[in-house]
Amino acid sequence: MDEIRARLAKLDACAVSDALDQCGIRPSVTGLAPLSVRRRISGRIVTVKLSAGSPPPGPHARHLCTAAIDRAQAGDVVVIEQLTGIDCAGWGGILSNAAAHKRLAGVIIEGPARDIDESAEIGFPVYARCATARTARGRVHESETGGPVQVGGDAVHEGDWVVADASGAAFIPAARINEVLEAAERIAAKEAGMTKAVLAGHRVSDVMGADYERLLEKKPGA
Repeated sequence: MDEIRARLAKLDACAVSDALDQCGIRPSVTGLAPLSVRRRISGRIVTVKLSAGSPPPGPHARHLCTAAIDRAQAGDVVVIEQLTGIDCAGWGGILSNAAAHKRLAGVIIEGPARDIDESAEIGFPVYARCATARTARGRVHESETGGPVQVGGDAVHEGDWVVADASGAAFIPAARINEVLEAAERIAAKEAGMTKAVLAGHRVSDVMGADYERLLEKKPGA
């Protein structure tokens, strides 16, 4: 797992999205913006699903996302589904402090987040659809942790992998992580060589010719 983390951390969302395309998997999700700090994040996913309304009454009530932080390991990314349509945050400042203390890589919310300034002050990456000051209390609750969640219309599972930056968030199924990593590394190396050629004075129209247009085609036996 440490090797996967290290390899993934060297790749950006564009290279991974291209690799997903090449492998016949849905590419990156658009519109999940880095709201607190502009820093790429990557890691293994821990999931949380939020639903409308207050949590069921009982002696073991807990605040949303706390169980996910407790369960997560250093370097993990919390991914939250908040698709209720209710304008309220699926993540806030105390959660960011707790996650940063555990050295989590960041959080991605399919929905709104709040306390963005506080997260920025401590340097914790929060990716979300938008920001709001509205609390989740009395509006939404955690209905499941560790189960599948919806992000960008696709199912994301705990144990999957993700790379997110200012261009998008690319989710990688756990069962295909090695295949996608290998493809992304080939693509990144090819593009790095093309950039080097352009900076060496080669005509960009020659460098980005037919070979670049066929970059995502799978080679026979690949």
